[in-house]
Amino acid sequence: MNNNKYIVFKISDNLKEKLINYYMKYPARKTPPYAVFQAINYDTIITLYESGKVMFQGLSADIEASMWIEQERILNNRIISIDGKEKKKEDTKVFYDTDTIGSDEVGTGDYFGPIVVTATFVSKENITFLKSLGVRDSKKITDEKIIDIAPKIIAKIPYVTYILDNTSYNNLKEEDKNMNKIKAILHNKVLTSLIKKDNYPYKKIVIDQFVYPKKFYEHISNCKEKITNVTFMTKAEDKVMSVAASSIISRYIFLKEMKKMSTELNSQVPLGAGTDVDKYASTLVSKIGINNLKKYVKFNFKNTDKLNS
Repeated sequence: MNNNKYIVFKISDNLKEKLINYYMKYPARKTPPYAVFQAINYDTIITLYESGKVMFQGLSADIEASMWIEQERILNNRIISIDGKEKKKEDTKVFYDTDTIGSDEVGTGDYFGPIVVTATFVSKENITFLKSLGVRDSKKITDEKIIDIAPKIIAKIPYVTYILDNTSYNNLKEEDKNMNKIKAILHNKVLTSLIKKDNYPYKKIVIDQFVYPKKFYEHISNCKEKITNVTFMTKAEDKVMSVAASSIISRYIFLKEMKKMSTELNSQVPLGAGTDVDKYASTLVSKIGINNLKKYVKFNFKNTDKLNS
């Protein structure tokens, strides 16, 4: 095994069992000293130590670790960079009643379907309107509610959306298929596009933090136009109305794209990247072939490897 990458961080107690269950199918033959669990998933060794630290070691260590780093962000409000270092102090600034531009994305964890990123400008005058619709983080409201309120938001709130379809995603160079890099570039794209549309009197530009600011700016360093004055905030969808509105619009457009895909395939395409998705993908490949699958999925996801196993 090529062990040229390793990432170590202390995993939260509420994720230890989830991690063990996830990798239970790939146990190592022997658990090393001071470890409670070890697995080998393709080219990466995952080791959970008695100390609570988890180590990802191997060629795809960054890909494996990023999934659990994202879970730490969502479930525990912890920001851990891909090198395993944690941001110690949470950003507590709140701009809920301020003129802001914010952006959010959907689809980065789904095997089927595109990545959708949206930026919106929300003025103080429109905050009451959004509150009346029940606008909040799209992960905390039902898809039915999103389908109901998103068109009303779109009709009133300035926004820009970019859809990275599966073919474009799969055509990226392998070194560019780092999900945090993709998100950074797309956030930068919609934010710069929105700002160019009009002279919006925004006070802050906010992104829900998924990497350290330094790494974000490294990711967009080759972009022709670059956003520079961003406020990065954890759980921004609950603190900044423009981020919440962007989250809902992105989810709405993503759901519309998934509906189009289901119509094209004459079957309901499942969301996410779990076992139901694996079963559906296997059935679909038997009908259309593995090469045609690239039109519909993010081909470098682990789900593809399961099709070939």
